[in-house]
Amino acid sequence: MTKISAAITAVGGYVPPDVLTNLDLEKMVDTNDEWILSRTGIKERRILKGEGLATSDMAVEAVNELLRKRGITANDLDLIIFCTVTGDKIFPSSACILADKIGAKNAFGYDLSAACSGFLFGLETATRFIECGRYKNVLVVGGDKMSSIIDYTDRNTCIIFGDGLGCVLLEPTEEENIGVIDSVLKIDGSGRNFLYQKAGGSQYPPTHETIDAREHFVYQDGKTVFKFAVTGMADVSAQIMERNNLTADDIAWLVPHQANLRIIDATAERMGLGKDKVMINIDHFGNTTNGTLPLLLWEWEKKLKKGDNLVLAAFGGGFTWGAIYIKWAYNS
Repeated sequence: MTKISAAITAVGGYVPPDVLTNLDLEKMVDTNDEWILSRTGIKERRILKGEGLATSDMAVEAVNELLRKRGITANDLDLIIFCTVTGDKIFPSSACILADKIGAKNAFGYDLSAACSGFLFGLETATRFIECGRYKNVLVVGGDKMSSIIDYTDRNTCIIFGDGLGCVLLEPTEEENIGVIDSVLKIDGSGRNFLYQKAGGSQYPPTHETIDAREHFVYQDGKTVFKFAVTGMADVSAQIMERNNLTADDIAWLVPHQANLRIIDATAERMGLGKDKVMINIDHFGNTTNGTLPLLLWEWEKKLKKGDNLVLAAFGGGFTWGAIYIKWAYNS
């Protein structure tokens, strides 16, 4: 029996037009451009502005681009996996809202929450749906309107995050050694107290007190998260290489989560990769959480060649982290 694999066959992306620079942040909190750039690698980030605009609105733009590029319609989609921590509402799911907005009448779908590793986990999930032979067109969306949960009086977090969204289409292929090849995915709930949004869930529902205490914004213990992220992303990326007998020469691109340039550099160094093989957009987009990996593929798509070996790696709150090895399926 012929083995079915899952391959990325199209990519879409969207970032809002409004830019928040480091110089803008200097006027809002006690920080400066040099400090932000030296510690994070970020120069600017995009912010979604406009009354009532939500994460799904960015998804509509990205997905419609993907559908045009692939030459299919929304009705051809079988499944939508929407990876986000800033869904439009607690419920219904952003997958439901997106399906309605784009007119996807034949797809089922759901949201997936794994912080900054969400897109990676969604890609793994979509791969298994394809491999079982039941579904042919699976859309994985990853993105966030982080500005909706960031405290712009907290210089520890407001300098890091931006808004943006990307998406990929996965389809079955019988071509040997093409598509998603391997994955290493991990969680560790002991990290839940170092990067989180305290209020808004069932443990601490919204009250006047939680709002006054500013507990509906992102909290991060930067030093602890940095320590875990450096080790976690590097370890799983090296593990993927080792068990697939890949050397640095075999890797075309590292596609790393864009949380901090120093974390990215440490991962690349552990893999033996030069900077010329590392996708970077943290300087102009910041950390878009679920959007970082698909936005990298979106920006670099024209540089990708069929057969290129890609390693996607991420680390997020929870803690969640992992790496996926992909052999690219097409020439742009």
